[in-house]
Amino acid sequence: MSHTVSFISLGCAKNQVDCEQMMYLMAQAGYEISPEPENVDLVVINTCGFIDAAKSEAIEQILATAQKKAEGLVGRILVTGCLAQRYQQEILTELPEVDGVLGTGSYYDIVSAAEQVLAGTVVQEYGSVHTAARETGRILTTPEHYSYLKIAEGCDNCCAFCVIPKLRGKFRSRKLEDLEAEARRLAQSGTRELIVVAQDSSRYGIDLYGRRMLPELLRRLCRIEGLHWIRVHYTYPDELSDELIEVLAAEPKIVKYLDIPIQHVNDTILRRMNRRGNKAYLEGLFAKLRARIPGLVLRTSLIAGLPGEGEAEFEELCQFLRRQKLERVGVFAFSPEEGTPAARMDYPDPEIARHRVELIEELQSEVLDAWHVSLFDRNLEVLVEDWDGRCYYGRSYADSPGIDGSVRFESEREHRPGDFVQVKILGAEDGELTGREVDFV
Repeated sequence: MSHTVSFISLGCAKNQVDCEQMMYLMAQAGYEISPEPENVDLVVINTCGFIDAAKSEAIEQILATAQKKAEGLVGRILVTGCLAQRYQQEILTELPEVDGVLGTGSYYDIVSAAEQVLAGTVVQEYGSVHTAARETGRILTTPEHYSYLKIAEGCDNCCAFCVIPKLRGKFRSRKLEDLEAEARRLAQSGTRELIVVAQDSSRYGIDLYGRRMLPELLRRLCRIEGLHWIRVHYTYPDELSDELIEVLAAEPKIVKYLDIPIQHVNDTILRRMNRRGNKAYLEGLFAKLRARIPGLVLRTSLIAGLPGEGEAEFEELCQFLRRQKLERVGVFAFSPEEGTPAARMDYPDPEIARHRVELIEELQSEVLDAWHVSLFDRNLEVLVEDWDGRCYYGRSYADSPGIDGSVRFESEREHRPGDFVQVKILGAEDGELTGREVDFV
C-alpha cells in the first residue's frame, strides 16, 4: 500500500520550484501526492526563513499541521527549506510534533528522508548548501499557463542585512542546454508565460562560463515555440550590462518589466549594507533603462529602518521615489537577522521603521494612481487568469503573478485561462485596472 503525502510550500517562487521537484521525486518513488494536508501519512512543509514575518508564517503553519496530527488527520511532519536550514537544532527541540528536518542542501534526499520518518526515525539531514543543482522533473503547482524557470541557486552578493548566502550557498548556475530543454518541456505542457528566477538572475553564467550569459539564455528562450511572454525577476543593479539591456529591449517576447531590488538610495547606508553602486548610479541606470526600453515597468524592493537611516536619510529615499515614479514598489521594515553584520549595528526603533513603511506605501499609492490614469483609453494585452462570476480578470505585462495586481475586464466572448486578449483600459478600482475587451470584428 502506497503512502499519501501532501506538500505545503511557503515563501518565494524559488522555494516553490524546490517543492515541485520534491513532489516529482516522491511521485516517482511511488508515493501518492495529495493536494490537501489532511488524511495523509506525511505532510512536508517547505519553509522560508528569510525575515521575521516569513519565520512566523512557517511556525504558524507547522503548529496548524501539528494540531491536525493531534486530531489524527496527519501521520508525520517533515520540515524542509530555509527555516530548517537556519534553525537546525531548535525546530526539533521547540516543536516536538515535527518528526524530521531536511536542510536546503538535502532536497534531493526527500525520498529517503520520508521513508525514515514514516518508519518512526527522527531525521536530521543537512547536506552541503554549495552542492550543484541536479536536473530533475517537477510537478507544477502553478496554473497551466505560467511557470517558473529557476536558472541558478544561491547568492554571492553577501549584503550585510541578508542571511540567504548562509542558507542557500554560493551562486550556482544551471547549464544553458538544461534550461533550454526544461523551458521546451514547459512550453509543450501549456506554459504561455515563463518567469525566469534566481537570487540574482543578471549574474547567471559567471560561475560556469566565466561571463554573464543571461542575454544568451534569453535569446534561446525567445526562440521556443509556444512561449508568448518571458518575464525576468531579480536583477542586481550593477549586473545589468548593455548587452542585457539590448536583449530586453529588442526581443518582443520579453515583457518590458524588470524587478531590480535596490533596498535604499543613501550612499552611506548602501556602503554599510555592502551594496555596490550609489544613488547617482541608480538614477543613471533607471534613466538609461527607460530611454532604451519604451514602456518599461520597474519594480523594486526597499527596506525602511536600515542601520544609519535617520530622518534625513529617509527623506532622501522618499524624494528619490517621488522623482523616479517607479510603478511597482515593495517595502519592508528592517528585520535584524541574527548572524548578519547588520544585526550588530544600531538601527531605528521598530515602530519608527513600521511607520516609515506606511509613509512609503502612501507615497507609492499616489504614484500608482497617477500611472493608472496615464493608461486610460490605451489598449493592453492581458493574459486571462479566470472568471470571478462578474467579469474576467488577468494580468498585463506590468503584473507578475502573486506580486502585482490584476486587470479586470468585461467581454462578450468566452475565454479560458491562458488566453491573450486586448483590453481597453477604462478606469481603476481598488488599485487595479478595469476595462473592456477590444472588439476587432
